[in-house]
Amino acid sequence: MKEKVQETLEKIRPQLQADGGDVELVDITENSVVQVRLQGACAGCPMSQMTLKNGIEQALKQEVPEVKSVEAV
Repeated sequence: MKEKVQETLEKIRPQLQADGGDVELVDITENSVVQVRLQGACAGCPMSQMTLKNGIEQALKQEVPEVKSVEAV
């Protein structure tokens, strides 16, 4: 599962980097919650929660159905 999540994050990464941000996989819990760290412009952006839920979480759930949710740490 971790490899699938990494591959999906690699697909999303260029969109985040275009806006000066990035995302790093921190961990995947035993409950299938993906923990990520938003970096760069994403870290302090007021829209980061929307990016996290509507962008990253949606893409991960589509590519890796086992993912329950995504949270920033």
